[in-house]
Amino acid sequence: MKVVLDHLTKRFPNINIKIKTEVVAVDDFDFEIPDGKLIGLLGPSGCGKSTTLNLICGLETPTEGRVFFGDDDVTKLPPENRGVGLVFQNYALYPHLTVRQNIMFPLQNLKGADKLTKQQMEEKVLEAAKLVQIDGLLDRKPSEMSGGQQQRVAIARALVKRPKVLLLDEPLSNLDARLRLQTREEIKRIQRETGITTIFVTHDQEEAMSISDLIVVMEAGKVNQIGKPQDVYDDPVNLFVAKFLGTPAINVFDAEVRDGVLWIAGDDVMDGVDVPDQKVWAGIRPEAFVPDDSGKMECKLVNVEVMGRDTSVVSTHEGMQGVSIRAIISAENKVDQTKEIVNFRLRPAKVYLFDKTSSKRIYFGDQKPLGRA
Repeated sequence: MKVVLDHLTKRFPNINIKIKTEVVAVDDFDFEIPDGKLIGLLGPSGCGKSTTLNLICGLETPTEGRVFFGDDDVTKLPPENRGVGLVFQNYALYPHLTVRQNIMFPLQNLKGADKLTKQQMEEKVLEAAKLVQIDGLLDRKPSEMSGGQQQRVAIARALVKRPKVLLLDEPLSNLDARLRLQTREEIKRIQRETGITTIFVTHDQEEAMSISDLIVVMEAGKVNQIGKPQDVYDDPVNLFVAKFLGTPAINVFDAEVRDGVLWIAGDDVMDGVDVPDQKVWAGIRPEAFVPDDSGKMECKLVNVEVMGRDTSVVSTHEGMQGVSIRAIISAENKVDQTKEIVNFRLRPAKVYLFDKTSSKRIYFGDQKPLGRA
C-alpha cells in the first residue's frame, strides 16, 4: 500500500496565549511512500517526526494537505478505519493480560463481516507470534519478559490484523545497545517477510540508515532531504544533513576558497576547488583524512584510539568548529603518538563545501548532485 502525503502541514496554537503566531510542527510535507518499502523518518527531537506519524494514522488532523492510502483519500477517516498498525516507544501492553491476550485484543474488537471465531483468532495470534519469534512465550505476562520481548509482543499485536501500513514510533529507544541491534534486525526481517509498507520514526541515524530503504531527514517541521541512506550520507544537500548523518560526526571547519585552493586557518589543504573565491563551511568526513607526513593539513595530536579494525585519531586545528577533530583510519596506518603534530592529506570525495549564509551545498571538481548529469 503506497502512502501519499500531499503537501501536509500541521500547525498548533502557541501555548503562550500572548503570542499570536502558531507553531508549525509539519511544514508542506509532500512525498509518496512506495508500496512495500521501509521508510525512516529521521531528525532531532521536535522536528515533526511523530506529528507526521500521527497525521498518517489519524491521531492528528492536518491543517492543510491530504493523506492518501493508495488512491483512497483517508484524511478525514478515523484511525480505527484506516487499517494501520501502530507500535509505540513504551510498548503500551496491558500488564494484566498474557502475551496471547495482548496480541488477540485487536481481533476481539472486530465487528460485522470482519468478526472472527475463537479458533480463527488463535490461529492468527500464533501466526503473528511465530513471525516475531515469541510463540513459546504466549502464556507469560509482560512483567515476566525482557524489554526486547515486550517490544516483539507490541509488534505482533500491530501485525495480527495485517495492517495496510505499519507505523513505528521510536520503538527501540527503551532498549539497551545489544537489544536495539537485535530488534532492528528483526524489524527489517519482519517487514521483508510481510511486505507491509512501514514507516519508522527515530532520532538515531545509525538505526535509520541500517534498516531503511529510504530515509527522510527532517528539521523544524521541514523535509531537508529524501533518498537511499548511503546516497544521503554521500551527497548531503546542506550542512544540517551532513552533520546529522555519520558516526563519528562530520568535522566542520571555518574555511575559504582562494584561487581554486581550499584554505583552513592558513593551511592550503586541498587543490582543485573550482568555485568562485568565497568563505565557506568545510565539512570533512572522518574517513577523508589520510595520515601523510607531506600532507598540508597540520593538526595537533591529542590521542590515538585503537578500535581493532580501525583507528581513531583525535586532534585539534585552529579552524575547527567543535571540541576536536576525529579521523578514522585503517589500523594498518600507524600514527607516531610521540609526536605533537600529525599531518593529513584529504580525499576530495569526502570533503563537502557549504555556503556560509544558506548552508546549502557547493559542488566542486568531480562532485555532482546524485540523479543529475
